[in-house]
Amino acid sequence: MTLRGPVPAKDFWSFMVYDGQHRSMLETDQKLAGLDSLNPSVKPNADGSYTMWFGPQAPKGREGNWIQTMPGKSRNVLIRRYGPLEPFFDKTWKPSDFELVR
Repeated sequence: MTLRGPVPAKDFWSFMVYDGQHRSMLETDQKLAGLDSLNPSVKPNADGSYTMWFGPQAPKGREGNWIQTMPGKSRNVLIRRYGPLEPFFDKTWKPSDFELVR
């Protein structure tokens, strides 16, 4: 998933992954159920956008922007913008859809 830059959030943005069955944060070996723009490991792309990766294994070179998921486990992903700005409200900004990458 890619967040076109600049992300319209005055304070910060975050992704959280929840277990689809239990509705609690997804438990993985990574020990994280999400990432946010305040995390120093999260890096923007050259154009200022952010590509976030979700899957059982981190893509090589993308570990800082990766959230682990578990095969066979359903999940829900929630994006939050803290201090959302006008482009969010007037719908001139939106995240990309999830794209399957093999």
